[in-house]
Amino acid sequence: MADSLWERVEPLLPKVERRKRHAGRKRLGDRKVLCGILFVLHTGIRWEFLPQELGFGSGMTCWRRLAEWHQAGVWERLHRLLLEELHAAGQLDWSRAVIDSSHVRALKGGPKPGRARATAAGRAPSTTC
Repeated sequence: MADSLWERVEPLLPKVERRKRHAGRKRLGDRKVLCGILFVLHTGIRWEFLPQELGFGSGMTCWRRLAEWHQAGVWERLHRLLLEELHAAGQLDWSRAVIDSSHVRALKGGPKPGRARATAAGRAPSTTC
């Protein structure tokens, strides 16, 4: 992973203190786990098939950390940060932006359009009778 990407992501990650009592195994470094997450997402392999030889930890470790970071809002903040950087550099073309209900809440379903115009001369035959 490029250092420039890591420099943007690292400050957004939650800091996890190691327990003093019953510390257990030392947590794998966030950068290695992020590389594992990106590898799985890029290649499309299943989490459990992430090769241990790559040094990214197990697929389950990467999957858990992905969920943990999602809960902490890391991905949303990273997305916003990258959009702000692109906007400041004049690299965004807002004329091609798309908004749907997965991004913007439509209160009470939004405005109700009128009845849809017919596209055929008559009604279609029923497929259930």
